[in-house]
Amino acid sequence: MSTNTNVSKADYYEVLGVSREASDQELKSAYRKLALKHHPDRNPGDHAAEERFKEASEAYQVLSDADKRAAYDRYGHAGIGGAGQGFGGPFAGAVDIGDIFGDLFGEMFSMGGNAHRASRQQRGDDLRFDLELDFEAAIFGVETEVKVRRLEVCGTCHGRGSASGRGPSVCGHCQGRGQVRYQQGFFAVARTCSACGGNGQIIGDPCPTCRGESRAPKELKLNVKVPPGVEAGTRIRYAGEGDSGRSGGPKGDLYVVLSIRRHEFFEREGNHLRCVVPISFPQAALGAEIEIDAIDGPVSLKIPEGTQSGREIRVRGRGVPILNGKGNGDLIVKVVVEVPRKLSRAQRDLVTQLAESLSIDNKPSSSTLIEKMKDLFN
Repeated sequence: MSTNTNVSKADYYEVLGVSREASDQELKSAYRKLALKHHPDRNPGDHAAEERFKEASEAYQVLSDADKRAAYDRYGHAGIGGAGQGFGGPFAGAVDIGDIFGDLFGEMFSMGGNAHRASRQQRGDDLRFDLELDFEAAIFGVETEVKVRRLEVCGTCHGRGSASGRGPSVCGHCQGRGQVRYQQGFFAVARTCSACGGNGQIIGDPCPTCRGESRAPKELKLNVKVPPGVEAGTRIRYAGEGDSGRSGGPKGDLYVVLSIRRHEFFEREGNHLRCVVPISFPQAALGAEIEIDAIDGPVSLKIPEGTQSGREIRVRGRGVPILNGKGNGDLIVKVVVEVPRKLSRAQRDLVTQLAESLSIDNKPSSSTLIEKMKDLFN
């Protein structure tokens, strides 16, 4: 009694997820998606994915051929004989892999080494240096020296990676391709060479300084010029000051990222500066002209007669320089009337006389007015 090995095989159209009326282009598109998703290189060690990959490839083998598809449509798996024997059966080699995958896997299936050799020349990594500035330095600008560690071409082996100076030799395992190719049924698969790590070259006598890496860490002293008006988070780019590239590749860039310490009195709001200045009741009531210390030196501040506590007085052009522009922001001074905690007898008598001469209605006010008064004192 013979056993029908095709009974448990999945329908090829269901495997590809297409209808029985699917066009050749729809078949190709469906297979391409499945092959990319379940390819062994993308799923190393995943046997289930490998089986799905084989199953999809087997289905496309049959359905992409007009004669085999007609026979399958009429008789099922029995109509195609050996095609259902599994991946790499009698029809192995029928699928045009280059046509299916195009340029995406072009390099993977190429046996030439030129493309891979070109890819070994790599640009160096970008570096980041965090620089903290005083509040005044961010406003007026500063020039300072920083020390950055980066990878530079090894001075011992001059970037060759070998102690003898001969440089690397061609990897014998992959013949310099950086990849090892093997045949899996009709499908050619390329994997990164485990002997050279994909470089295509190996160093038999690694340099003791860089250990064959061709680059070694070195401290760089860099003069950083911070322009006036920078804010926290500003990045200053220094092209070509990052890590050296591999195999003659270009250097990366260095980014100096700024942070700013808080000031004891001033707060920044864009290009404006804010501060709070206490004044006495007589100054608020009668008006006065006072001198305060701004961030860039003394400034004369005129207090109008009858100034209420919490009023803001703007001094034009005494704020932060506009970065890469002209002019400055403003200085915004919030004046707060300071009430003395203790009074002498003479002072108390004077205040009492003033209170008797003033007429203030202490009736409750509307909530809107109360909120406005809260804003003044906040």
